[in-house]
Amino acid sequence: MTPSERLDATFTALSDPTRRAILARLMSGEVSVMELAEPFAMSQPAISKHLKVLERAGLISRGRDAQRRPCRIEGEALAEATGWLDEYRKVWEGNYKRLDMLLADLQANQGKA
Repeated sequence: MTPSERLDATFTALSDPTRRAILARLMSGEVSVMELAEPFAMSQPAISKHLKVLERAGLISRGRDAQRRPCRIEGEALAEATGWLDEYRKVWEGNYKRLDMLLADLQANQGKA
Protein backbone atom coordinates (compact mmCIF):
# COMPACT_ATOMS: atom_id res chain seq x y z
CA MET A 1 0.00 0.00 0.00
CA THR A 2 1.16 3.53 -0.69
CA PRO A 3 1.31 6.00 2.22
CA SER A 4 -1.83 7.67 0.87
CA GLU A 5 -3.68 4.35 0.67
CA ARG A 6 -2.59 3.46 4.22
CA LEU A 7 -3.90 6.78 5.47
CA ASP A 8 -7.20 6.25 3.62
CA ALA A 9 -7.52 2.77 5.14
CA THR A 10 -6.79 4.12 8.62
CA PHE A 11 -9.38 6.88 8.46
CA THR A 12 -11.93 4.53 6.87
CA ALA A 13 -11.41 2.07 9.71
CA LEU A 14 -11.66 4.83 12.32
CA SER A 15 -14.87 6.22 10.79
CA ASP A 16 -17.00 3.47 12.35
CA PRO A 17 -17.98 3.67 16.05
CA THR A 18 -17.87 -0.11 16.50
CA ARG A 19 -14.31 -0.26 15.20
CA ARG A 20 -13.30 2.64 17.48
CA ALA A 21 -14.87 0.77 20.42
CA ILE A 22 -12.90 -2.35 19.47
CA LEU A 23 -9.67 -0.32 19.42
CA ALA A 24 -10.54 1.22 22.79
CA ARG A 25 -11.04 -2.26 24.24
CA LEU A 26 -7.69 -3.41 22.82
CA MET A 27 -5.85 -0.50 24.45
CA SER A 28 -5.86 -2.43 27.72
CA GLY A 29 -4.23 -5.47 26.12
CA GLU A 30 -4.68 -8.52 23.96
CA VAL A 31 -8.24 -9.86 23.69
CA SER A 32 -9.74 -12.83 21.86
CA VAL A 33 -12.27 -12.37 19.07
CA MET A 34 -14.97 -13.96 21.27
CA GLU A 35 -14.20 -11.51 24.10
CA LEU A 36 -14.31 -8.59 21.66
CA ALA A 37 -17.72 -9.69 20.36
CA GLU A 38 -19.34 -9.93 23.83
CA PRO A 39 -20.42 -6.29 24.37
CA PHE A 40 -21.76 -5.82 20.84
CA ALA A 41 -25.25 -6.76 19.70
CA MET A 42 -23.99 -8.32 16.49
CA SER A 43 -23.01 -11.70 15.16
CA GLN A 44 -19.52 -13.15 15.24
CA PRO A 45 -19.23 -12.80 11.41
CA ALA A 46 -20.12 -9.09 11.69
CA ILE A 47 -17.39 -8.59 14.31
CA SER A 48 -14.97 -10.50 12.08
CA LYS A 49 -15.71 -8.11 9.21
CA HIS A 50 -14.87 -5.15 11.47
CA LEU A 51 -11.67 -6.88 12.54
CA LYS A 52 -10.68 -7.44 8.91
CA VAL A 53 -11.08 -3.72 8.19
CA LEU A 54 -8.96 -2.86 11.23
CA GLU A 55 -6.35 -5.46 10.29
CA ARG A 56 -6.20 -4.31 6.65
CA ALA A 57 -5.58 -0.76 7.91
CA GLY A 58 -2.74 -2.02 10.12
CA LEU A 59 -4.50 -0.93 13.31
CA ILE A 60 -4.63 -4.43 14.79
CA SER A 61 -2.97 -7.77 14.32
CA ARG A 62 -4.41 -11.21 15.00
CA GLY A 63 -2.59 -14.28 16.16
CA ARG A 64 -3.39 -17.89 16.84
CA ASP A 65 -3.07 -19.60 20.20
CA ALA A 66 -4.59 -23.10 19.80
CA GLN A 67 -8.34 -22.38 19.48
CA ARG A 68 -8.00 -18.80 20.68
CA ARG A 69 -7.57 -15.95 18.14
CA PRO A 70 -6.03 -13.09 20.13
CA CYS A 71 -6.13 -9.55 18.72
CA ARG A 72 -3.77 -6.75 19.66
CA ILE A 73 -3.58 -3.10 18.76
CA GLU A 74 -0.76 -1.92 16.50
CA GLY A 75 0.55 1.63 16.80
CA GLU A 76 2.28 2.37 13.50
CA ALA A 77 -0.84 3.22 11.45
CA LEU A 78 -2.15 5.47 14.24
CA ALA A 79 1.24 7.17 14.47
CA GLU A 80 1.18 7.88 10.72
CA ALA A 81 -2.35 9.34 10.96
CA THR A 82 -1.34 11.44 13.97
CA GLY A 83 1.69 12.77 12.06
CA TRP A 84 -0.51 13.70 9.10
CA LEU A 85 -3.00 15.48 11.37
CA ASP A 86 -0.19 17.22 13.24
CA GLU A 87 1.04 18.89 10.05
CA TYR A 88 -2.40 20.43 9.53
CA ARG A 89 -2.59 21.44 13.19
CA LYS A 90 0.65 23.40 12.74
CA VAL A 91 -0.77 25.19 9.69
CA TRP A 92 -3.95 26.18 11.54
CA GLU A 93 -2.06 27.30 14.63
CA GLY A 94 0.03 29.58 12.38
CA ASN A 95 -3.14 30.94 10.78
CA TYR A 96 -4.67 31.65 14.20
CA LYS A 97 -1.51 33.43 15.37
CA ARG A 98 -1.61 35.68 12.29
CA LEU A 99 -5.29 36.41 12.90
CA ASP A 100 -4.55 37.25 16.54
CA MET A 101 -1.80 39.67 15.45
CA LEU A 102 -4.13 41.26 12.87
CA LEU A 103 -6.88 41.67 15.45
CA ALA A 104 -4.46 43.19 17.96
CA ASP A 105 -3.20 45.59 15.27
CA LEU A 106 -6.77 46.58 14.30
CA GLN A 107 -7.70 47.17 17.94
CA ALA A 108 -4.59 49.26 18.51
CA ASN A 109 -5.31 51.38 15.43
CA GLN A 110 -8.96 51.77 16.42
CA GLY A 111 -7.91 53.10 19.82
CA LYS A 112 -5.79 55.78 18.12
CA ALA A 113 -8.68 57.05 15.98
